[in-house]
Amino acid sequence: MSEFVLFEQKENVALVTINRPERMNALGTEVRNGLVEAFLKIRHEPSIKAAVITGAGNKAFSAGADLKEHHEIFQKKPYRVGPDYGALDEPPHSSQIVIETYKPVIAAVNGYALAGGCELALACDIRMASENASFGLPEAKRGRGANFATVMLQYLMPRGIAMEMLFTGEPITAQDALRYGLVNRVVPQADLLPTTLRLAEKIAESAPISLRRIKELSVKSMGLPLLFALKMAPGPSPYETQDAREGAEAFTEKRSATYKGE
Repeated sequence: MSEFVLFEQKENVALVTINRPERMNALGTEVRNGLVEAFLKIRHEPSIKAAVITGAGNKAFSAGADLKEHHEIFQKKPYRVGPDYGALDEPPHSSQIVIETYKPVIAAVNGYALAGGCELALACDIRMASENASFGLPEAKRGRGANFATVMLQYLMPRGIAMEMLFTGEPITAQDALRYGLVNRVVPQADLLPTTLRLAEKIAESAPISLRRIKELSVKSMGLPLLFALKMAPGPSPYETQDAREGAEAFTEKRSATYKGE
């Protein structure tokens, strides 16, 4: 794992920390590659049932792309305009890796979440915010695109508010994000990570195959017609598993269930 992306496993919960506080946790190439590595590990490690992602320090979750690095790269490229420009030679899109990790992922947004940093938070299933957090998509002001956010944001908040954020590039506060339904809770900075980890631990008590079905179906049914989406059954079925039997027995015996992902 990169020094710019810290990975820690706390029992059944993975904690991923973007570790570039001196650069507002900007998403440079090494950070993006580190995030891909971290989330591939989360995908394939059976003992990890949920994940939390946050930023180091108390100023920024992530301020988005490292524009200094991008400027240096662009200086070496010929000028070209087209819908696929850069798609083949840019680092992997970390937000795409997160949303396609079919385990619950929670963002602990501890400050600025801007541009690609905001998109990374949008890729998570749940967002928790500190009181000083803010969310912004300034790409239109910088002559850049915000493809992921343009698609995702309208699923997470009223479309008119989403489009205003995208068109103007103006950020919203944590309290506004709570009012629009973009975040689940706003808590004091000191309480953010403990509160988020407690929620992840509670989620991790659930059956892992059930969690995967819920996440994968939620992602893959986005935008589909209702009757078509209701017929989808992605991933392994939770209905005839040992965990399903354990859940029923635990309920009958009035005890906590012990799930093994089988």
